[in-house]
Amino acid sequence: MASITLLFIIIISMTSIIAFSNKEVIKQFQFNAFQIWHKKQFYRMFTHALVHANWEHLLVNMIVLWSFGNAVEHNFQLNFGSNGTYYFVALFIGSVMFSSLSSLFKHRNNLYYNAVGASGAVSAILFAAIFFNPWTSIYFFGILPMPGIIFGVLYLYYSYYMSRRKLDNIGHDAHFLGAVIGFLTPMIIRPSLFLDFVNMLFAPSGQL
Repeated sequence: MASITLLFIIIISMTSIIAFSNKEVIKQFQFNAFQIWHKKQFYRMFTHALVHANWEHLLVNMIVLWSFGNAVEHNFQLNFGSNGTYYFVALFIGSVMFSSLSSLFKHRNNLYYNAVGASGAVSAILFAAIFFNPWTSIYFFGILPMPGIIFGVLYLYYSYYMSRRKLDNIGHDAHFLGAVIGFLTPMIIRPSLFLDFVNMLFAPSGQL
């Protein structure tokens, strides 16, 4: 079966690259709480994930998505059988919307607040991967290895820091909600998986 993760990466990358040279695409696709709340442009709750602020933003999100998406796909198929692929797609698309709810209420009367990027969904995939294997090695900047659960904490701190600074229109606020969604979704589907997570958490070597 073709990788759903790869399909998401291709679609998002192509749309983002087009948007880099056509700012009208960003204007039409970006998350704008005012337009969603007052003008009922609900499609923006999803389309903002298809465009990114710049090459760095796109590459970081796609590298993280590629690094963990396939593993999450595999775990979903392993734990949820034939429904695993559908759950994976639902997690990705659903987290795009749900991770933006906080920003929607917070900025619903702010015409000038915009955000772009698949960060909420990528955060969900990252933390779903951490849920299934909290001690898997992640190479920070491709060099420094660290346990996934520690990387996840640093990722959230970075998102919080950048959200407070408000230096760009990247949806940093969505990272935290995306992380919560990604972490909880496997347990919501099958609550007994929480015990597996606890066992893995106290077995740093990954051997139970």
